[in-house]
Order: sequence, then structure tokens, then C-alpha cells
Amino acid sequence: MGTQSQPVVVTDLESVNVVSPSQPDSDVHHAAMAVAGGPTSSAATRARPSRPSSSTEVPRRHEAVSSKEFRLFKRHKSWLVPGFVVANIVMFVVTIYVNNCPRNYGSGYCVGGFLGRFSFQPMKENPLLGPSSLTLEKMGALQVDKVVKRHQAWRLISCIWLHAGVFHVLANMLSLIFIGIRLEQEFGFLRIGFLYIIAGFGGSLLSALFIQQGISVGASGALFGLLGAMLSELIVNWTIYENKLIALLTLIFIIVINLAVGILPHVDNFAHIGGFLSGFLLGFVFLIRPQFGWVNQKNAPPGYIATRVKPKHKTYQYVLWVLSLILLTVGYTIGLIMLLRGVNLNDKCSWCHYLSCIPTSKWSCKAQEVYCESSQIGNQLNLTCVSTGKSNMYTLAYENPYQLQQLCSQLCS
Repeated sequence: MGTQSQPVVVTDLESVNVVSPSQPDSDVHHAAMAVAGGPTSSAATRARPSRPSSSTEVPRRHEAVSSKEFRLFKRHKSWLVPGFVVANIVMFVVTIYVNNCPRNYGSGYCVGGFLGRFSFQPMKENPLLGPSSLTLEKMGALQVDKVVKRHQAWRLISCIWLHAGVFHVLANMLSLIFIGIRLEQEFGFLRIGFLYIIAGFGGSLLSALFIQQGISVGASGALFGLLGAMLSELIVNWTIYENKLIALLTLIFIIVINLAVGILPHVDNFAHIGGFLSGFLLGFVFLIRPQFGWVNQKNAPPGYIATRVKPKHKTYQYVLWVLSLILLTVGYTIGLIMLLRGVNLNDKCSWCHYLSCIPTSKWSCKAQEVYCESSQIGNQLNLTCVSTGKSNMYTLAYENPYQLQQLCSQLCS
């Protein structure tokens, strides 16, 4: 009988900062725009239109236009993103409860033993203060063998609600609050909710096509989807932004820095890349805004005569919408077919593994998988580490897979 200690591939995301440019856009109808509504999550501010002017005399009863400030677009209440944060935290607590470190490993091995069954795995096994890889696998972590051979495709979604440890879940949830709440306020729960889930699925899909060993958990694919959507939203709504070039360069810098973190070992950068690409395309589909000219005409006072009726959206917006929808549909379809057929994209791209980890003298990118051979007579268990050849005899009251994994890890270390 052999046991395997599978490494947890962690997805993570650093916090981001945004700027709020303030120069008016030249496309504003007849007047400079004053900032209204605060910055969106795409690192730029929107402006509000001033009272439209016309050389045609307006009747006196229409001259007085309310000076009360109004928003160009409806501002939504954010409740879904906070709900996602609560759901992730609850899932982590449930995972720790199921893990039950004292029962499966003995209280002497667990971190935070005073927490009882909510204590964490030994730091040597999980330095992020979390459960074992076996527990994460049981709770729905992404494992390619189970997706392909046991047809458990639901793991592509379930894994984005799981986290490897306290530090992991805190980093991701702080990022989700920072990015997601502002986006939900601007675009509403429906669009941001679909974007988050679909982008997370895209991150899991690309990860499964490249990382065939171990397990992967984390919401970072979905979070990078929100970052990608911020970038495409800035592009597709280009004409309604101020200081657009500075905002674009700032956002690109933030994205590059976060992706660069993914080259560290045990970070699933393919989930980051897949989530970002999915979110970038989804932003063209879900986050299109009407152009300023159309909004000005819609909010013009009674009696205002428009010299030229403007369409709600520009032609390039429609083109990007169609192309993105086609690319998403084709990409997801092909990716799912390849995954369910057991295709490993590393066989078709010899250098792509460097996108997730670059080996240096300080660390190795090879998965540190542990294998042990075992034989048992009564309650006497003999374990032999395959990689080192070390062997030892243990006395067990009963066979426990969690305890076997711990013993194997200790023997091979």
C-alpha cells in the first residue's frame, strides 16, 4: 500500500492601488465635465455632464435647470461581494472543522492546539496555517485526475471557494473587498457576480490543463478576472474617461506586478493568467457603458434640441463585444474538451511551465511529492520512503490515512 502527500498549489493575489485622474475628456458634449461618483475600480474617474448649451433660445420656463448634482449612471448597493467574502470565510472554517487535526494527527503535532479541532496542521506541512491536502481534496480542491477519470468537473468551480490557510484566505478576501465592492457599486451584482464565477472557472480550466499533479485551491483566478475586467472596461469605455492614458498605464503596472508574483514556487500562476484572460474578455461583454453624447441627450432638460442624435454605443464597442463573446465560447469549449480527454498542454508547449515558476538557486519548481511503501503485520506498520530509501517501524492502533500521510512526510523529510 502506498500513500502520497500531495502539495497544495496556492493561488494568491497582492493588494492593488488605484489612482483617480482628474483632467476632463475632450469628448464631453459642449462643456468640461466635473468629477462625480468617485473612482471606479478601473483606476479612473467618471465625470458628470454640465447643463447642455444651445444657440437656440430656450423658453423661459425651461431656462432654470436644477443645480442638484446627478450621476451619469446608477450607483448600486454592494451586497454580493461581501456575501462572497463571508462564504469564503465560512468555507475555510468548515474545512478546518472537517480537518480535525488533533484527532487525525494527535494534538502534539497541531498548531494552535488550544483551538481544539479548529487547530491547524504542523507548520512543516502547511506554513499558511491551514488544513491538510487530503482535507482540501475531500472538500473539493482541483485535482486533475479526479476531473478527468472520475468526471468531477464541479471541482473547477468548488476549488475557488477553498483556501490553503489563514494567510491565504485573508490576502484574497482583502483584495476581493478592495476590488469587488467598487465594481459592484458601479455595475451591479448580476454582472459582477457572473464575471467573478466565470473568470474563476476560466482560471481553474487553464490551471488544470498545465498543472497535472497535486491540488489547487484559491479565489485568485476570479480576482484576476476582476483585474482583467477593469482593464477591458477602461478600453471599451475609452471616450468617457479622464486622464485615460495615465489610468491605463497604472492599471497595466498593477497587473504586471501581481502576475510577476506568480513565478514563485507553489503559486498557481496559470490560474491567475486564465482568470485574467477570461475577465479581460468578459469585461468587453458585461461592462460596456453608453457614450457621453447619448447620456447628455437622455438627461437634457425639456425643450433642448439636439443638433445630432448620437447612438447609445460606438461601433468599436459592438465589435469588441462580438469578438470577445466568440473567443470566450470557443476557448472554453476547446479547453474543456482537451481537459476531459486528459491533454497536458506542457507536452505541446515546452516553455510554458516557466509562466508559473522560474527555478533559481534559492528554490526548485519541481513538485515535492512524497511516496512511501508500506507493509503491515497486526498493528505494526513498516514504512519505506521511495525517494530516500529510509525505513521505519510504527505502532498503530488503527489505520488512518491522515496519520499515514504525516508519518510518510516525516520519514522523507
